[in-house]
Amino acid sequence: MNKRGSPFASGPPPPRKHHVAARSNPLRRPSDRFESWLHRFLMLVLVIGLPLAAIGAGLTAYDSTMRTVRTQTAQRHEVTARLTSNVTGGSEATRQPAQVRWAEENGTVRTGTTLVKPGTPKGATVRIWVDRAGTVTDRPVTAATAWSNGGFLGGMAAIGLVVGVYGVRAGVGLVLDRRRYAQWDAEWDLLEPRWSERFRR
Repeated sequence: MNKRGSPFASGPPPPRKHHVAARSNPLRRPSDRFESWLHRFLMLVLVIGLPLAAIGAGLTAYDSTMRTVRTQTAQRHEVTARLTSNVTGGSEATRQPAQVRWAEENGTVRTGTTLVKPGTPKGATVRIWVDRAGTVTDRPVTAATAWSNGGFLGGMAAIGLVVGVYGVRAGVGLVLDRRRYAQWDAEWDLLEPRWSERFRR
């Protein structure tokens, strides 16, 4: 079999397809270029801004809560108090207010009100937190709360940034699409009479 009949006969290579770069595409409108650059910018905002927003908001919340932790720890202390009356009524899951009495380190006897479980007898001891003025108060905020606040607000900041970026992208895309549709309508109003005239001949 000669070379002409051979399926493996050599010949000129098929023409190569030239890919038109997106930048030099004649059909690419200014709005398309603007939208492309906007998408790149928003992706850059996400890549750089997402960790910065999460870490920044998280550390800010953590530092703020830790200042509260240090202040409350310095101003509050725990003491042992005794109930001055029986606590009755209510379910075991619901704490009831009761009068208690305790003595400070300097011997000053103080009284106050705290929440205890129903059924606690008179004279029972309970641990309570008091401030420097001798007023019953809540337990100080702990470092665990500072970590949880930092993580929560850091996550919320990250989610907010993502929602904001995609909101901007969707909003700009909607505006550009409306302008494109309006431009197409205007161009079709000019072209349609010429196009229809070809079929009337």
